[in-house]
Amino acid sequence: MIEAGVLVIFPMLVAFGGVSDLLTMTIQNRVSILLALGFVVLSLLVGLPMQSWGNHGLALLVVFVPCFAFFAAGWMGGGDVKFISAIALWIGFTPELMTFAIWVTIYGMFLTLGLLHLKQSDFVPAALMRQSWFARLQDKSTGIPYGIAIAVAGLQIYPETFWFKLVG
Repeated sequence: MIEAGVLVIFPMLVAFGGVSDLLTMTIQNRVSILLALGFVVLSLLVGLPMQSWGNHGLALLVVFVPCFAFFAAGWMGGGDVKFISAIALWIGFTPELMTFAIWVTIYGMFLTLGLLHLKQSDFVPAALMRQSWFARLQDKSTGIPYGIAIAVAGLQIYPETFWFKLVG
């Protein structure tokens, strides 16, 4: 039961958040709330020690505070801030958190450069332009769906977390 939760809850919600941001430019609050609730439930089921709860809470705060500043400056969306913070809660204040942050930065850079190129491009297949989600990505007035980069980095780092040690 616990193994199934470890292998399903985080990956499913993170993938859903990334795809949701791609298709709608929105990460719904329920995704971040369910990530946090999933963490709490699984932590209780595995008997996570109190010290580890603090470690994971610290990770959430360390990520949330600067990301909230980025939100206030208009550089990040509110959904992205909640999403990346909920993922950090699962990772904990560990070396993997820094690796996660680096991957988010790298993937975010490539995503941004790719979408900026797409927004300048005149060659786009007509079949894609008929798709509302793709037209939204190409629209010069819309932002960058960073939830995609956050989700990819989160899914990449997850197997390195202590959660997978519970399964293996």
